[in-house]
Amino acid sequence: MPANTTNAAARDGAAVPDAVPDEAVAPLLRGIAVLRRLTEADGGALSLSALERATGLARSTVDRLVATLARMDYVRLDGRDVHLAPRLMELGNAYLAALRLPALLAGRADALADELDESVSLAVGDRDGIRFIHQATRRRAMSLSFRIGDLLPAERTAPGPLFAAGWTPADWHRWHERRTADPRDDRFPALPPREHASADAEFERRAARAALDGWALDDQLIEPGLVAISVPVRAPGTGWARGTGWAADTGWTVGAGEVAGAGDVAGARDMAGAGDVEGAADVAGAREMAGAGDVARAREAAGAGDMAGAGEVVCVASVVSHTSRHTAPDLRSALLPRLRAAVAAMEDDLRTAPPAQPGPPPAGLAVWTGASKQELGREFVESLARGLTVLTAFGEGRAALTLTEIARATGLTRASARRALITHEHAGLVAPAPDRTYALTPRVLSLGIPPLSRTSLPEIAQPHLTALAGRVHESAALAVLSDTGDEIQYTARAAGGRVLSARVTVGTRLPAHATALGRVLLADRPDATASPVLRRVREEGHALVDEELEAGLRAVAVPVRDRAGRVVAAVNIAMHAARGTTEECLTRVLPELRHTADLVEAELRVAGRFCRVAVV
Repeated sequence: MPANTTNAAARDGAAVPDAVPDEAVAPLLRGIAVLRRLTEADGGALSLSALERATGLARSTVDRLVATLARMDYVRLDGRDVHLAPRLMELGNAYLAALRLPALLAGRADALADELDESVSLAVGDRDGIRFIHQATRRRAMSLSFRIGDLLPAERTAPGPLFAAGWTPADWHRWHERRTADPRDDRFPALPPREHASADAEFERRAARAALDGWALDDQLIEPGLVAISVPVRAPGTGWARGTGWAADTGWTVGAGEVAGAGDVAGARDMAGAGDVEGAADVAGAREMAGAGDVARAREAAGAGDMAGAGEVVCVASVVSHTSRHTAPDLRSALLPRLRAAVAAMEDDLRTAPPAQPGPPPAGLAVWTGASKQELGREFVESLARGLTVLTAFGEGRAALTLTEIARATGLTRASARRALITHEHAGLVAPAPDRTYALTPRVLSLGIPPLSRTSLPEIAQPHLTALAGRVHESAALAVLSDTGDEIQYTARAAGGRVLSARVTVGTRLPAHATALGRVLLADRPDATASPVLRRVREEGHALVDEELEAGLRAVAVPVRDRAGRVVAAVNIAMHAARGTTEECLTRVLPELRHTADLVEAELRVAGRFCRVAVV
C-alpha cells in the first residue's frame, strides 16, 4: 500500500502518521481513504482517474473499492464519476445519535439564530481542532459556508481557546507538532490557507484568557470580515462520561477521562463577580500569567476559589457574523449576554433530559455482506463492507460498546470485529476506554458528512428519477407546493427518451388542483377531507389525472414523506394517453413509481436526521 494511505487519518488534521498495526484491515483503510478524498473534493465527487491519483492506489483497487461502496449505497457511479450518496450519512449519524447533543440542543441554537438574525453553530473538540455538529445559518448573500462535520484548527476559531483551556501538556505537544508540520493549514480543506504565520504564544494567551473569562472571541482570524463569539456548554456535574452519550470522546479534552479545568472557569467567574478580594487578586494574578502564555498556571489560579458545580465542556456554542453587521467589541457587548442565556438554557436541557433509550441495533449486516460477496465475487471487498458496518453498531443509548456487544450487533465474529476496531482506532474513528469499551470520535463526521449535509431533496431524487424514466420509458418529475399552496413547482425531472413526451422544465409552476402532483400534495393538508377528490387521493395513496390539464396528457403521482411522515414533495410519471388505458397505466407504472418514492424517502430519512434538507 502506498505511503500516503498507510494512515487514513494523516490528512485530517493529524501531524505525524503512525505505523499501521499488524492486525489492521488494509482494504478497510483504503476504503476510508477513498471516502475522505471524495469528502474533500468539490461537490463530493471525483472521476475514477482523479480518485486513483488522490489516493495513490492502483486503478484496479479503486474500481473494487468503489464497486463495494456503490453496493452499500454509500457512493453512486455516474459514467466515470464517483459521487457520495446520502446513505453514507448513516455513519456520521451514528456518532451524532450517540453524542445526543444535536438532538437535545439544536432547537435552542436555531431559536437563538432566529432571535439574533445571525448564524449560530455548535462544535465539539476534535484533537487539536474543532468540528461542527450543528449549523443554523442565515440565508443572505453574505452567509457562512461552514458545514456540519467541517474541521477547523483550534487556533483560528473562537471555540478553540475554550477547548484548549483544558488541554494537557501532551495535547499541547501534538498541537505544536501539527503547527510545525502544516504551517499553512493545508490539512483543513474547509479553510483558506493561512497567509501569515501567528506565534504559538498568542494562542496560548487566548486559551488562558478563555479559562478566566468563560468565553472567547474570533476577530477575523479565519478571514477578513468574519467575527465570532463562543461560550462553552457544560454537562451537569462531572460524571457525564463516554458511556452516557454526552461526551463520547469529543477529542482529547472530554474523551480523555478528566475534567481538565472544568471547574477553573466557573471558579474564575465566581470570584470575579462576587467581589471577593482574595478571588479578585487570584484572577489578576492569573491574567498576568496568561499574558506570559502559561495556560496551566492561569487555570490553577483561576480555579483556586471554587472548583465545585461545573461539568465537562461537551460542546461550544458560537454566534458568527461579519464586520459590516457587528465589530468584535460589539459582539461582546450586544450578543454575549443573549448567547450566555441560551447556553444556560441548553445546560438546563442537559440536566433534565431523560436517559437515552437505545433503539434496536442494525441486524443482518454480516449476512448481507456475505450474500453480496457471493453475488459479486472478487469485485466486492467484504472486509471493507464489514468494517464500515461496525460504525453503525453505535447510536443513541449505545455510545460506548464492548467488543462482544459490537460483534453481537453486527453479526460479525469477535475476531473480525476486533480487527475492524483496531483499524478504526488507527484511523482515528473510534477510541478505547479503560473499561474495555469503545466509542465513536468526531472524526467519523469526516466520512462524507460535510458535503452531504447540504444535500437538497431534488439532488436526492434526481438519480432515482433518471432510473425510473429509464425503466418505464416515460418522463418523471418531482414537485413541491408553492408558498401560497395554489401551485406546484417542478424541482427535478428526467426525460423518458421518446419523441413525444412531457417536457416540463425545472421551475415551471402549474395549478395544483389540476395536476396529479398537486392533488397528492393537497391531499395531505388538514382541510383535504372536505374535497371528495382529495379524500380519495388520500385513501388510495396516489392521484391519476387523465387529460384534465391538457388534451392527451395523462399523469400519475405518489407522495414523498419526510422522517415525520409529512408529505414534502410528490413524484410523477407523465405520458401520452394513447399508450394504454388508465388501468394499464396503473398496473405498469404505479408500482415502479411507488418503488422510486420509497428509495427517495429512505435517503431523505438518513439525510434529514440531523441536517436540514432543502426541498427546492
